[in-house]
Amino acid sequence: MKIWMLQLRIASIAIMLYLCPSTSNLHPLIIVPGSGGNQLEARLTSSYKPTSPVCNRWYPLVKQKDGWFRLWFDPSVILAPFTECLADRMMLYYDQDLDDYCNAPGIETRVPDFGSTKSLLCLDPNLKHVTEYMAPLVESLEKIGYIDGESLFGAPYDFRYGLAAEGHPSKVGSKFLQDLKELIEKASNLNGGKPVIILSHSLGGLFALQLLNRNSLSWRQKFVRHFIALSAPWGGSVEVMLTLASGNTLGIPFVDPLLVREEQRSSETNLWLLPNPNVFDTKQQLVITPNATYSSYEIPQFLDAIGFSRGVYPYKSRILPLMEELIAPEVPITCIIGSGVKTAETLIYGADGFDEQPEVVYGDGDGTVNMASLLALEKIWSGDKKNQPLKVISLGGVSHTLILKQEIALDRIIAEISCVNTNEMSTAL
Repeated sequence: MKIWMLQLRIASIAIMLYLCPSTSNLHPLIIVPGSGGNQLEARLTSSYKPTSPVCNRWYPLVKQKDGWFRLWFDPSVILAPFTECLADRMMLYYDQDLDDYCNAPGIETRVPDFGSTKSLLCLDPNLKHVTEYMAPLVESLEKIGYIDGESLFGAPYDFRYGLAAEGHPSKVGSKFLQDLKELIEKASNLNGGKPVIILSHSLGGLFALQLLNRNSLSWRQKFVRHFIALSAPWGGSVEVMLTLASGNTLGIPFVDPLLVREEQRSSETNLWLLPNPNVFDTKQQLVITPNATYSSYEIPQFLDAIGFSRGVYPYKSRILPLMEELIAPEVPITCIIGSGVKTAETLIYGADGFDEQPEVVYGDGDGTVNMASLLALEKIWSGDKKNQPLKVISLGGVSHTLILKQEIALDRIIAEISCVNTNEMSTAL
């Protein structure tokens, strides 16, 4: 790092910490990760029917004594036969009779280390640097005094499962909210009754907002001091339309996106992350094909066009009403977002259809989430500022995932947390 850049960073930190000094009297902090942001484990039962001999005999390569193995993330996914095994075992199924989602037959899953940040640090403990996720942020929190299991807690979850609108069951997602609520209460009790700081990334912000709005104002005021949302896709993302249409390798090399497309379509949370018609401009054409165009108001027609008609009913009945529940919880919220990173805004498909990757027209955002979505709360709650403290911090050139790693972002996140711990809303620039 150049000397002048180092001096500038030190000065910036000093100014922020002067305005918002750190303290040993910390409010407990709970991290809610984003989609794919924590490890998942699985176990095969006698009813499991493998899709290939490879899946039956060779995958996974390592199992625990009781049969559990790490389902997400396993680096062997870069090998095509193993990619298919992973997709098969990650698949969800919507049961219309139960009106809920469930695992593939013969697959049991669990989330390890709930309450700890352990499964958030990296997705493969054997490849810590390559699969690093929350490690830099957790290390930064530890430097100001946070201790895992005492004042710092993690809330990993099965990110394939979402929530549903009122009147529809959501067994896995609802249990996570209950577990998160109990963790918040436990963290507060362990720290002398201090209310907690919720720190979310990406999809975790949608879950955290739902938790707040599904509990009473008196509970929120007692147990939640502040909610800090990083890169939250409040109104969904155009990139999810690409994922459902053509598959998305998520940056993993050598993977054929078509091999994971069906599994990605089965994810309940991917329906939740489709562009929200209350956020995206109704005139904006998000997907263009030779025969039709699709806006955020035409998602059901889009799902049918890409050959995913089975997703239309759960989207319309369970997810679409849920998208309207961006309700101000009357808890102080700080949104920290990236901007100025080219982000998919329009997808243009040619005559070869959705089995090919589209031409992409880019707009502003954090590289994953569009700016309209990142700023949705500011727009929707513009008239509720009296009862809903809301602050938005935009970091130019910081992407959706690098917000957890880049020094400029980590410094600002820590400064905001320090401000909350001193009973102030930060005014630092």
